[in-house]
Amino acid sequence: MATSLVKWMITAIIFSFPQNKATDITIKHPFYVSVTEINHNPKDKTLEISCKIFINDFETALEKTFSSKVDLDNAKNKDANDKLISSYITKHFQIVVDGKPQQLQFVGSENKSESVWSYFQVNNIASVKKIDIKSNILYESFESEINIIHVTVSGNRKSLEVTNPNSNASFEW
Repeated sequence: MATSLVKWMITAIIFSFPQNKATDITIKHPFYVSVTEINHNPKDKTLEISCKIFINDFETALEKTFSSKVDLDNAKNKDANDKLISSYITKHFQIVVDGKPQQLQFVGSENKSESVWSYFQVNNIASVKKIDIKSNILYESFESEINIIHVTVSGNRKSLEVTNPNSNASFEW
């Protein structure tokens, strides 16, 4: 009796998930999160920035923002997808270093294990005393979105969590 109840519960759980183009099932996750890593490279005088976002969440946000279907898994659309990714991130992630607004330069993106990693850099940053960030990545799509931001300067790593609707983070050394 217990064995058939367990089999029934597993079957019910599997078939209750919405359909997905790649796997026929999608597991909805209970939270929405992006992770941004910022590293100061004093040798090259740059900030190296990477953003990790779940593919399905990112597609939802891009489709909502650009009013068109987006498939980040399709390698044939790589150039078009990179333009959407760059445009979206630069609109939703701003950085100010020592009181001066900075321009993100898109370096590229890649898909890794259900996530999109996008890479940016900021040039001509010899030293850093303070970094102010405004990040509202995926806020238009998910009320419970959390943006985790890690910043490393001179080997000292600091982290903050910014939760929708708050979008500001500040780091000082």
